[in-house]
Amino acid sequence: MVGITLSPEQIRTAPPEVRQWLEHEIAHSLGLGPSAEPGPPEAPHLAACSPQEAMAIYASIRSMLPVVGVFFELGREGTNITERGLEAFRLSDMLRNTRLPNARQLAACLDVIDRAFRLARNDDHAVLSILDPRGYCIVAEATQQSVLAVWTQEMAAQQFPDHAVPAGGEVSPAEPFSTSGALPPQSIHLGQPFTEPSGLPDGQRN
Repeated sequence: MVGITLSPEQIRTAPPEVRQWLEHEIAHSLGLGPSAEPGPPEAPHLAACSPQEAMAIYASIRSMLPVVGVFFELGREGTNITERGLEAFRLSDMLRNTRLPNARQLAACLDVIDRAFRLARNDDHAVLSILDPRGYCIVAEATQQSVLAVWTQEMAAQQFPDHAVPAGGEVSPAEPFSTSGALPPQSIHLGQPFTEPSGLPDGQRN
């Protein structure tokens, strides 16, 4: 039998699997009762995404249009699983809305989103969505709300870019809009005011 002596520094820097095995052996040798065998590495777990994390994900993937399309699908109203706080989306609906050719590409896009989520959360085992064998993509209800908030903010920015809105935040038309059929005198038709002659010869006027 060969004995091996390890220094505290060696134990501290050993891989997690080695440390778990040492703890098991030490507990057994001290008669502390049977301890559980070291468990498998931590499995991926579904996590809820905050609005800040959703924005960080979008910033990371916004140059990848197919991935962005799939990301915003998670902000739609799905089938609510109330008792568990989850939202379920039909994969067939997601494929139709994103115009992706098959479920494999859809899963690849979801994988890119998961990687961006793990970076945003700094958690190597967190996933934003899971695929159900019955043909659903499932996310936390809070995730759906966070993605919807990003979509709403992005649509507002697209419709009202900063340079298009005056400093006061309101647009003041030069003339009030009217449904009476009357037009303001400065209205232009073919480069001339409506209130002035068009300049066409008499024979060519309507």
